[in-house]
Amino acid sequence: MTAATGTFRLDRGTAEGTFSLDGQTFDVENNVLVLGDDAECLVVDAPHDLEAIAALVGGRRVVAVVCTHAHDDHVRRAPAAGERFAAPVMLHRDDLGLWTLTHPTSAPSELLEDGQVLVVAGHEVHVLHTPGHSPGSVCLYVPSLETVLTGDTLFAGGPGATGRSFSDFPTIITSIRERLLALPPGTAVVPGHGGSTTVGDESPHLQEWVDRGH
Repeated sequence: MTAATGTFRLDRGTAEGTFSLDGQTFDVENNVLVLGDDAECLVVDAPHDLEAIAALVGGRRVVAVVCTHAHDDHVRRAPAAGERFAAPVMLHRDDLGLWTLTHPTSAPSELLEDGQVLVVAGHEVHVLHTPGHSPGSVCLYVPSLETVLTGDTLFAGGPGATGRSFSDFPTIITSIRERLLALPPGTAVVPGHGGSTTVGDESPHLQEWVDRGH
């Protein structure tokens, strides 16, 4: 394990590109998230622009490229990022089918497991399997930062979309209720798109989401 150097933190940027599934393509802006200290880091998802990711990484050693799920806007640059940073690319096994839609001739280096604990700069990152937006969606809970990185499972204002292939609304609601809203209320929620929120801000609205059924 590398000794911690400097402040352990979450660095953020954005990258623009497209999301394609079920024969449709949309313009999207993804958050670029890099978790670590001054010496080493974890890249969370690899959207659109490898240079935007590299700018946040800087000269740090990349422990891994961790994919919250395998929609193309989150993994399009994952193999290239793994190669550039000499780091394993990690994905939950239940999203391998989605992965092959974008990368039919390559595979992730390692498969994530629910309950797995990754370590970066001496800090724990807990893998929470949160299916619904996709079968293998995961969220990354970082206790020391009181933060959970939710990919497209939970946003400020509600759950991720479930109207396309590989998704299921009741499943995402169960994931949010049992895995995310069970975290401390002050936990910051940092999604794969848009602004942040907290567990406490989102918890009161669960029944509204169920009633809307979106």
